[in-house]
Amino acid sequence: MISKKTKYALKALIYLSREYDKGPILIADLAREERIPKKFLELILLALKNAGVLQSKKGKGGGYSLARPPREISMGKVIRTLEGPLAPVPCVSESAYARCEECDDEWSCGIRLVMKDVRDAMAQILDSASLADVLERIEQEKQKKDGALFYTI
Repeated sequence: MISKKTKYALKALIYLSREYDKGPILIADLAREERIPKKFLELILLALKNAGVLQSKKGKGGGYSLARPPREISMGKVIRTLEGPLAPVPCVSESAYARCEECDDEWSCGIRLVMKDVRDAMAQILDSASLADVLERIEQEKQKKDGALFYTI
């Protein structure tokens, strides 16, 4: 499961994606709109800035904004930034590989073989889902919901 920190980060990034090209957003406004504790949000946004996902501007008209267009920021990048590798076990990690102590034959280990498939599937989904894709999916779901309400008797 993803941590609350990552969940808040994704909520904040979706909000910033919606506001892309409208200028920087104040942390206080973002915290209030998305109901994220402000001090916690400050730490999250700083981590995302250090990873090159966000940029900040100080002073009047300052705040945080996306460093790149929403189409260029993947969910995978964000989750790896805050959670670390996607791999469920260290022996299948591409960025933090470690051999499992209890494993006699890593290459024929059934757990490793299945967990590699899990890692690959997760990476494919998360790396192909951009923030822009998430916004589109949100809009599609809202339209479905609104359409369903419109046609009910």
